[in-house]
Amino acid sequence: MKVLFYGINFAPELTGIGKYSGEMAEWFVAAGHEVRVVTAPPYYPAWRVSEGFSGWRFSWARCNGVEVFRAPLWVPSQPGGLKRLLHLTSFAIASLPSILAQWRWKPDVVWVVEPALMCGPGAVAFAHLRGAKAWLHIQDYEVDAAFDLGLIKGSRLRGWVEGAERWLMNRFDRVSTISGRMMDRAKAKGVPNSKRVFFPNWVDISAITPLGEPSPYRAELGIPEGVAVALYSGNMGGKQGLEILADAARLLAGRPSEIQFVFCGDGAGRAGLEARCSGLTNVRFLDLQPMERLSDLLGMADIHLLPQRADAADLVMPSKLTGMLASGRAVVATALETTELGRVVMHDAACGLIVAPEHPEAFAKAIQTLASDPVRRAAMGSRGRSYAERELDRDVILRRFESDLLSCLAEGRSA
Repeated sequence: MKVLFYGINFAPELTGIGKYSGEMAEWFVAAGHEVRVVTAPPYYPAWRVSEGFSGWRFSWARCNGVEVFRAPLWVPSQPGGLKRLLHLTSFAIASLPSILAQWRWKPDVVWVVEPALMCGPGAVAFAHLRGAKAWLHIQDYEVDAAFDLGLIKGSRLRGWVEGAERWLMNRFDRVSTISGRMMDRAKAKGVPNSKRVFFPNWVDISAITPLGEPSPYRAELGIPEGVAVALYSGNMGGKQGLEILADAARLLAGRPSEIQFVFCGDGAGRAGLEARCSGLTNVRFLDLQPMERLSDLLGMADIHLLPQRADAADLVMPSKLTGMLASGRAVVATALETTELGRVVMHDAACGLIVAPEHPEAFAKAIQTLASDPVRRAAMGSRGRSYAERELDRDVILRRFESDLLSCLAEGRSA
């Protein structure tokens, strides 16, 4: 099977955003399939093109058996509503020559990841003209998120954009997404049952394992034994509601010998978070860490912090949760029990506590509760690890997805 993966943040050789797509591409190569990737130079979550890459030139490379075609794009230093649209448009247009360059290779499947949905029209047109199947995978409902988070405004504009989105989604042979609620939203957007596929995020449970001894990061950061570490690790963007991290740290500033906060990552929201934490002695910041140290990083946590804005509930399912579960550490998340995130944390995995979004006092209290109860934390972490082993193993999920792809290829062309 020849698979063409197409997405703006698709980075086989990098960690962070694009990690899932990159792992998937390498897994398919190892399984005996031919794989090519059309993507942008890495720029996210820092919103600047990484050293060694160009934002203005096409490039080609082979990485772990995957052929990677990179197309140029414009990257704004301060992404906003209009700037973000122009950014996505620049890649959707500039990547078309890289897509057309695959004509002679003749892929069997063109697999597109949203965001960015703007890549959809070119992908569908190419797939249908070349006799390939077109598959859309939704990590985030970017249209809904853009309007609900206020990045784009206007009820009339929203109606028009959502109509175009519905039309485009139904041009794909398959539409997959990562959670049950997001599957329901695809149904509400008119995608029939025959086209919808559940394809959750996964975790490499052999790469991220519970630590049997203190993480070396504790010594590197000078965090004494017996101090509980509350860790946020991941993208620092607009959907997470990062303000609550600083607010909780300030509310617990009088307990530095009991709780220390570590915020690891990069993104458009980092500068604001650092400013809100100014003067706090119970907060440490780390840049993005190498993939080979991920298990040690996540294992440094006594409590993982997973904030999410209320208006982003069920628009996204945080992919960072899988690593938290695999690390065998407790979680405190901002979510309602009626959301999928809340259900997983409180019931399915029973790995932590949830509080209502945008309530820093309740968030701080939940952190303090677990910080003072190591036995309860350990039980929650153990249940989370068991859930990851049972439900989120990478090989199990990707073998099932491979079967779904082959079933799609076996069918005739859908309308």
